[in-house]
Amino acid sequence: MVDAIVEAGARVLDARGWAGFTTNEVAGVAGVSIGSLYQYFPDKTALLDAIRRRHFEAVLAVLRSAVDGQAAPAGLAEALVDGMIAIHRDYPALHRVLLDLPNPYAGEAAFRAFQDEYLRLYGAIVARYRGPDDADGVAAHLLSSAIEGVVHNAARRGLLAHAGLGRELRGLVCSYLGVAAIPAGRSATA
Repeated sequence: MVDAIVEAGARVLDARGWAGFTTNEVAGVAGVSIGSLYQYFPDKTALLDAIRRRHFEAVLAVLRSAVDGQAAPAGLAEALVDGMIAIHRDYPALHRVLLDLPNPYAGEAAFRAFQDEYLRLYGAIVARYRGPDDADGVAAHLLSSAIEGVVHNAARRGLLAHAGLGRELRGLVCSYLGVAAIPAGRSATA
């Protein structure tokens, strides 16, 4: 039931924005009573935090998969970029809302834990292809900021489905890591 409520919350936030995001609307979309919703989420801010946590978990899953499953640099870039675009493509307006809300995250400790793991995984990518010289984490910050910035701005502008976005971002990642990019029209997994 919790997953259904969080999914419904994401759909409502995507469709109606923060101003139209009500617990009554979410309960209706989820097909549960408002009492059931309040049993798990005392208010819409708690539900928003659950939506964010789910997004953070999806981002970390893409990063872990890219780090653990791809030995070839072009394959890693493809898994990383395509995974990040896919996460944001489902509910692009939701991500605009999440990015534009003034209080980005109520659970500070959970957000810091996410950030630490996020940067650790980007650091592992940088170390694999550029060597272990990023002790201060600047290269990991730069790579994560580049991918995040491109994907988030594409979500804001409605460009996540544009065919060239993934190709160009994969090329940027490969160039930054100092590895050969995938030729246009080809896939690293093909």
